[in-house]
Amino acid sequence: MDSMMMGAMRSNMMSMPDMAMMDMSVMQACMDACSACEQACTVCSTQMMDCSPACMNCADMCNTMMRSMMRMQGMTPASMMAMLDACIAMCQTCMDECMQHADSSEVCKMCAQACQACMDACMTVKNMMMAAA
Repeated sequence: MDSMMMGAMRSNMMSMPDMAMMDMSVMQACMDACSACEQACTVCSTQMMDCSPACMNCADMCNTMMRSMMRMQGMTPASMMAMLDACIAMCQTCMDECMQHADSSEVCKMCAQACQACMDACMTVKNMMMAAA
């Protein structure tokens, strides 16, 4: 199934200028990180701590980023970069909020780690896009 999905995504990606050189495994890793972050943020938001609003927003942003990466039609490199920047910024906000509770909450600690992994994955895609341009 993964190879079928990656093939379909590669076809979709060809509709974006300068995207033919993108490494699909890096794109898949980013989508996986977005999915994991969405899940961690959703769990963390149920704790009803000060970080809950940031967690809910981050979960939504990660879901949007992941879904946008699955359907590239209509995207441009500039819009993709803007999406990546927005996801990185929201993950940073959520991570900062959760780190305030990380010493007393394993869930917040896990959420902050998922946010960091998502930011790293988004930066890798962004760097790959800049190198391909």
